[in-house]
Amino acid sequence: MSGDKDQAQPGINSEALKNKDQLVVNSSNNVNSSDEELYPLALLMDELKHDDIGNRVEAMKKLDTIALALGPQRSRDELVPFLTEVAQDDEDEVFTVLAEQLGKFVPFIGGSKFATLLLPALEILASTEETLVREKAVESLNHVAQELSEDQLFHDFIPLIEHLATADWFSSKVSSCGLFKSVLARVKDDKFRKELLALYLQLIQDDTPMVRRAAGKNLPVLIDLLTQNPDLSTTDDWDYISNMFQKIIGDAQDSVKFLAVDVLISILMFFNKKEDITHSKDLLRSAIQLITDESWRVRYMAAERFEDLASQFESNPQYIEELSGPFLSLCEDNESDVRKGVAKQLPGFAKLLNNPQVVLKKVLPAVQNLSMDESELVRASLASEITNLAPLVPKQDAIDSLIPILLNMLKDEYPDVRLNIIAKLKVVNEVVGIDLLSESLLPAITELAKDVNWRVRMAIIDYVPLLAEQLGVEFFDQQLGDLCLSWLWDTVYSIRSAAVVTLQSLTKIFGSEWSSEKIISRLLKSDSQLLENFVYRITLLSALTELVPVVSVDVTTQKILPFINHLADDAVPNIRFNVAKSYVEVVKSLGPNKSQYKDLINKSIITSLERLRDDDDMDVRYFSTQSLKQCEAILT
Repeated sequence: MSGDKDQAQPGINSEALKNKDQLVVNSSNNVNSSDEELYPLALLMDELKHDDIGNRVEAMKKLDTIALALGPQRSRDELVPFLTEVAQDDEDEVFTVLAEQLGKFVPFIGGSKFATLLLPALEILASTEETLVREKAVESLNHVAQELSEDQLFHDFIPLIEHLATADWFSSKVSSCGLFKSVLARVKDDKFRKELLALYLQLIQDDTPMVRRAAGKNLPVLIDLLTQNPDLSTTDDWDYISNMFQKIIGDAQDSVKFLAVDVLISILMFFNKKEDITHSKDLLRSAIQLITDESWRVRYMAAERFEDLASQFESNPQYIEELSGPFLSLCEDNESDVRKGVAKQLPGFAKLLNNPQVVLKKVLPAVQNLSMDESELVRASLASEITNLAPLVPKQDAIDSLIPILLNMLKDEYPDVRLNIIAKLKVVNEVVGIDLLSESLLPAITELAKDVNWRVRMAIIDYVPLLAEQLGVEFFDQQLGDLCLSWLWDTVYSIRSAAVVTLQSLTKIFGSEWSSEKIISRLLKSDSQLLENFVYRITLLSALTELVPVVSVDVTTQKILPFINHLADDAVPNIRFNVAKSYVEVVKSLGPNKSQYKDLINKSIITSLERLRDDDDMDVRYFSTQSLKQCEAILT
């Protein structure tokens, strides 16, 4: 380390260094007097005042090691005061780690009895300007709060919240908003809880938008706590909550106002749990107000959460009907983000309507328009959910009205639209059967499988096992079998590798016998000219090895193992050492029946590995030696 490390370092005040030096001295004395294992502790503590911030960060990550070595008493007396000093003067990277570590520190200082000792440092960190540091500090404060007794909560934690909430800087107030959830449900005294809610109302009305936004974001959590503990909520409590909601919904900043959607959902859940319908009409008006707000951000949030919002009115079909107009207006919104958000809500809201004729007359025309939307993101969003409409209308109406839209979207120029529909075809298949889709489905899959963008080809490969489950073995064999095998010879390695994994997944779905007949037999009958290509041989080896764990022992011994043995003498070293790896998979497969296949393993595999262990190529020798050890370990 540098020679000037004992001088005051930039970013750490002198008092912190004084405490730190005392820790190092004490630790060193411990080493000399009693415990040699504490010697690394002195070095570790020394790192906490290092010039390099990276060293200090790494030292902070090892605070638990320091605390364990010091023991609870010294951690309380020396380490915690030192950390409180450091929390006032260092870099944000150090603060972030420190804030996270302190949340786990209660056991290291002697348990919950002493947990309040951690609060001063965390309060300092919760007041910093850096968002990440504050978030970690709030998370740790909430964690520590769970360890506090009721007396500690009232005498130490709640005053901390009040101090942060009434501070001059917005950063402290923002942090305070995330701490109320740790105390609200534990405050049994109605008057005291009322004071807490009054304090939170001040934050909701703060002059700074960042504070109002933090208060609005955390308000649903507080309402949910009252919902879960209905005995705690009084009329006064809900007067405060109502007041807060009105302040948020009337906020001039749309970045605050859009939070009213989640707040409203939580309020509705509370009243639904109490089976209180006295406020339903007013809350419905508030919902419609948010859905039709002039700010697109508010409408977007309403669109994103529409099903959650509307489902709170499910007990009143008339209210659901009243929401249908605003819902359809979102489908025609000027902002594509709003249309994208509401497109995913179509099946959910259609289900709430609980009327197939209304779905046919009102919802499907909106679906038709969105399926041809100018924004490809809107179309892709619709495609991810549109198939869920199929069970909501009679079969013939689905065939007449929904299937044409699906077939048209399967021809969409944007790959994600086609991929999203293909991923969710199971629902449609169950309603109308695959025959109606196959004519457009196959061209869409084929086109995606041959797309010039290899990532698109990769995406369709990932969907193949899902398609196989949805469409069945007969359809797969007739229409997709050749396509799957063709991916093994793609020019991009990642595609070939994904195709190998897909073959294993298909074998799990359709079984060993299917794989033996439809996959392995076809691969082993490959043209001899193709086998002259190194890439072809290594891909074939990889594919067959991947299938070993999922096919029967007979298939492995009769078809796969002979091919692997054949490649053991390949001219290319890369193939020979991959053969050595493949042998391990075969032995694992035969392991449960090793006595039955003892002769085969010894003559065919062990003998071959021993020969490869003496190969001219260094890599072949290495991997063969490793594989031989693994095989012997399996067999013993």
